[in-house]
Amino acid sequence: MDAPRDVIFVLLPSVVLLDLAGPADAFRNAEAQRPGSYRMRFVAPQPQLQASVGLTLSALEPLPAQLPPGAIVVLTGITGERVDTAEPATQHVLQWLRSETLRPSLLMCVCAGSVLAAHAGRLAGRACTTHHQHLEELRRAAPGARVLDNRIFVEDGPVFTSAGVTAGLDLALHVIGLQLGAQVAAAVARDLVVYLRRAGADPALSPWVMHRNHLHPAVHRVQDAVARDPAAPWGARELAAVACTSARNLARLFAEHAHCSPLDYVQLIRFALARQLVTQSRLDLERVAMRAGFRSAQHLRRVWSRWESRPPSALRGRDLQAA
Repeated sequence: MDAPRDVIFVLLPSVVLLDLAGPADAFRNAEAQRPGSYRMRFVAPQPQLQASVGLTLSALEPLPAQLPPGAIVVLTGITGERVDTAEPATQHVLQWLRSETLRPSLLMCVCAGSVLAAHAGRLAGRACTTHHQHLEELRRAAPGARVLDNRIFVEDGPVFTSAGVTAGLDLALHVIGLQLGAQVAAAVARDLVVYLRRAGADPALSPWVMHRNHLHPAVHRVQDAVARDPAAPWGARELAAVACTSARNLARLFAEHAHCSPLDYVQLIRFALARQLVTQSRLDLERVAMRAGFRSAQHLRRVWSRWESRPPSALRGRDLQAA
């Protein structure tokens, strides 16, 4: 089993607690979904500091001299109209960020954390964003960067930046989806009772969480069963058995709460799995179809066009090529 990835939260005095707590809880939940995936660490230039809400955070680790393989560094935001680079703790963090030995596999910047990364030279030549109150400050700190307005988050190579506050949670869910898969990210989003946003060329809403913005336990039970095993032989009778009701009543419940039919939901989840296999594996389309529960590649193509305008060949190996 691979060693867990270290998620290292870098904290400064007056840290915005939601910038820290949102992503931290997302990674904690992902670790619960997939044990051994993440190990969280909280580091700072001092062992104790006060968050913006007045809560004291203590027993913080010092800034590490080296990073383990696969480490994720998270720069959180702080309160104030601008980042005071003359403040001693901030200077300490900037010096640490500029170290040539510091090469995280992924750098996540939440809110004003993007400004910290800019002052450390980590955003030069990259597309990035931050909280709207810090956009002009970010442009001044990183004149060679392409600062984008009105974005939840921006991904540019191994550097991810977000608009801050709740957007940090969206960014964490995106990273979890990239590293552990869409199903894990969707499960985390559901447990945290938030929507799962996507970015770039991906759908605006992941198929794994579509039709799930409801509270009916029997419908959720069926949806959970389908998501666990999309390729199972799901028919109206089998789905109704999971819900402990009749097929007719289950269809009524799905129409009322999920706004689709049970069998349409099965096809959607099978499409989501097939799309994931097309982008993340080298399986031919016939084997993708079999693994996702379709009768043939031709059947998959017919269903595919309901939710995706581009053919499978247009997405083939996209994530593998970007790796």
